[in-house]
Amino acid sequence: MTSAPNSDLALLWTVFLSFWQRSILDLTVGHFIVSIVILTIAVLIRRFFSRTIVSRIHAWSSNKAGLNRTIVEALAPPLQFIPIVLAVFIIGEFILTNQKLKDGLLQIDRSLIAFTIFWALFEVIGPLCTVLDGRTPIFSQSMIGWTVRVGRAIIVALGATAVLEVWGIHVGPVLASFGLVGVAVALGAQNLFKNLISGIFIIGEQRFRNGDWILAEGIVEGTVETIGLRTTKVRRFDQAPVFVPNSYLADNAVTNFSQMTFRRISWIIGLDYGTTIDQLRDVRNGIEAYILGSQDFVHPPETVAFVRVDKFNDSSIDLMVYCFTRTTVWGDWLKIKEELAYAIKAIVKRAGSDFAFPSQSLYVETIPTGIELFTHDEPSAPDKTTAPINTSGRS
Repeated sequence: MTSAPNSDLALLWTVFLSFWQRSILDLTVGHFIVSIVILTIAVLIRRFFSRTIVSRIHAWSSNKAGLNRTIVEALAPPLQFIPIVLAVFIIGEFILTNQKLKDGLLQIDRSLIAFTIFWALFEVIGPLCTVLDGRTPIFSQSMIGWTVRVGRAIIVALGATAVLEVWGIHVGPVLASFGLVGVAVALGAQNLFKNLISGIFIIGEQRFRNGDWILAEGIVEGTVETIGLRTTKVRRFDQAPVFVPNSYLADNAVTNFSQMTFRRISWIIGLDYGTTIDQLRDVRNGIEAYILGSQDFVHPPETVAFVRVDKFNDSSIDLMVYCFTRTTVWGDWLKIKEELAYAIKAIVKRAGSDFAFPSQSLYVETIPTGIELFTHDEPSAPDKTTAPINTSGRS
């Protein structure tokens, strides 16, 4: 009675073993299932593995000076790939029996190792360069961004070369075979290299940085957002982005408003020729007293501040107002300049003078007979008299 169940179990076990040991190219079903289980475990524990390693590094580096936390955090994604690399190595070394499959999988594993190493370098270079921010004047935000982009491009190129070398593909002869093509490309890419070198000079000379307000006459005016390898992205005040080739900004004069120490006000105020000397002095002294009495303006000897009679113009006595505001913010500067305009208007009125405006006086020495300049009841002026005609629009 008991032999029948035992025979059924033996038969079932025989069927299971035959299925388990069924193979294609020496890869049995059992090998395949075990490999899937190992890979699944590796995928499940990769986050735990990464967090454990990162926390251990943090604990080890807590008393170490100069090891930035962001550098360790940047290693987390590549560290998550290590269990998968180990799983592929275990499958290829201990599970597979077919030598060709074993060699192929181990070759893939070596490629994954190279990929993981260069991936870690790719992630670390950003935080590593950020640590250098402010250490020396040359390491500005623009320089750091440019260095990160170039460094990552080099790492990608080296990583691709290393993976190809693992598979026996030598990059040197391949690049040499494209020598003539490279010459042709170099000739056609002169502007590319020119803009690249110009970008290096812009960053090295620190003409401007990200966030600076610049003006390149006839090219663009706005806020610098990114200094790229080939172009610089400038955001105009209407929020439209402008991508300017670096060579344009390197070869032309660029005004950097963000690096101003003070902001200038330079006016020429024209007073009427009827202004007396006392009135002229009152206006000049009043404007000067207003500027020197306000904390919005920079006072000598910190910088110059002039209010002087400049010259006798065609239709006005010109008064020069030349001063600087402490603020460089455009909106605040406009407000201070507006208040100065109100004050000058009141000072001129209080002095009893007035502002001049362009005008001309025409003098006619001889008036032809029969022509009247003004129509009225009295007789017209006799010949050969001098009659001034004011064309200014004022009586």
